[in-house]
Amino acid sequence: MTTPPHSKSPAQRIVSFLPLVVWFAFIGAALWRWEAHHWGALVWLAGSVAMGLTRLPFARRTSENVIVEDRKTLSERLLLTGMFLTMAFLPMLQLATGLLDFANYELPIWATAVGAALQVPFLWLFWRSHADLGRNWSPTLEIREQHSLVTRGVYARLRHPMYAAIWIAAVAQPLLIHNWIAGLLILPAFTAMYLLRIPQEEAMMRAQFGDDYDRYAARTGRVWPRLRTAPALAP
Repeated sequence: MTTPPHSKSPAQRIVSFLPLVVWFAFIGAALWRWEAHHWGALVWLAGSVAMGLTRLPFARRTSENVIVEDRKTLSERLLLTGMFLTMAFLPMLQLATGLLDFANYELPIWATAVGAALQVPFLWLFWRSHADLGRNWSPTLEIREQHSLVTRGVYARLRHPMYAAIWIAAVAQPLLIHNWIAGLLILPAFTAMYLLRIPQEEAMMRAQFGDDYDRYAARTGRVWPRLRTAPALAP
């Protein structure tokens, strides 16, 4: 299926900006209540803003891509919805309103400090993954026109560095947001996405790039570099 590029109408442009307006409204409300938060939650908020600003220019650039194969399914949409709820909406809702205070827990300061420190490798790897992919990046399972197999930069050692970055973020979130709902639910949500989506994504890439992808997979790890390179496949 090919999706041609098209210009958005003024009404469509306004609607496309609504999520951004809502996002900034949540951030403003969270900052208004800053005295009610543990300092780790403010670190998470800063990391979330940095994550959004990192992705924004790449999302705008890839919106112009011509999609030649779209593999979005119901399960794909459910996984993305679960990630949005647990990684963005529920934490922002808690910070902006305190509605989930009944599910709060306490952690020692060293645990929160570990979560804060993890923001550094998370944000660097998240940015580097987008920068190395360029216009090949897509938030869903899609093949674009002139799609290329990226094997440079962080992709020289990892097939899925963006997932590695989100793993770091998922581990850090409950250390920063001390809440069973707004903090901890990201772990089962992302575990489900990782286990279900990675095989589908690799199957799509293998169908697109064939033996080139098999040779690439043989020398790289998924989210952790290979300690030993697998035997090379015959060309």
